[in-house]
Amino acid sequence: MATPSRQSILGGLRELDALRVAGDGVAEARRDVVAVEEPLEIRLCGDPLATTMRTPGQDHELSAGFLFAEGLIASRDDLGSIAHCGRPGEDGYGNVIDVLSAPGTAFDLERSRASRRGTLTTTACGVCGRRSIDDLVARVGTVEDETRLSRDVLRRLGAGLRDRQPAFQQSGGLHAAGLSDAAGRYQCVREDIGRHNAVDKVIGRWLLDDRLPAGGTILVVSGRASFEIVQKALCGGVPALVSVSAPSSLAVQTAERGNMTLIGFARDGGFNVYTGAERVAA
Repeated sequence: MATPSRQSILGGLRELDALRVAGDGVAEARRDVVAVEEPLEIRLCGDPLATTMRTPGQDHELSAGFLFAEGLIASRDDLGSIAHCGRPGEDGYGNVIDVLSAPGTAFDLERSRASRRGTLTTTACGVCGRRSIDDLVARVGTVEDETRLSRDVLRRLGAGLRDRQPAFQQSGGLHAAGLSDAAGRYQCVREDIGRHNAVDKVIGRWLLDDRLPAGGTILVVSGRASFEIVQKALCGGVPALVSVSAPSSLAVQTAERGNMTLIGFARDGGFNVYTGAERVAA
């Protein structure tokens, strides 16, 4: 069989040729749709900071959200410009983005050096343990938000997120993150090959719109709840995180220290509350 040929990119998707082999052994050539995965190198004032594998689209949001979660910027006012490097049509154009600080401000170079990494991963982000939680709480504080969350709304959030994942419905290969209000109305949803990137895009969008901290909201994610996801939510001032899958032990510890409501296994009409149960009303 010849190597499948890649075809046109449709947003964050790509069509290609595939050979489908059914359960009865019958093979059939067909077209398939897969999620695009490409590297994005984030630079600060021309200096490489980090590279993440992501689905192209909303790169400005992703960069802003990442820098915010890393503590390199505190608000929209710290940003000057965010622009892709190179020229349209050049090989690899769109996969390098440069962020400049606002006039009269400067990036924290010490924190920048601590954040440098060749490739970001979803399960091993280089931070772990009690010291990491202590550092995070010392930097962002705890969530002081008395928003009440109804069980009925929480039961519907997972299905509501799936309804807003058009690229996943075509490819089956993308995660999603969405910010909902306490009434279950989604305000922003983003898809990406990496669940941490999807969260960065959502938080980055709200940062660029000068809407942080995101009080009174619920962050809903399609994958598991790891430390990194809780970290990003806490940095954004989000009082509740809902995952359709399992949380990690460090995610639970971090959510508890940050006074965040953490909910997992939100599917099939039920969910588990791991921290912050006082916000969950009947």
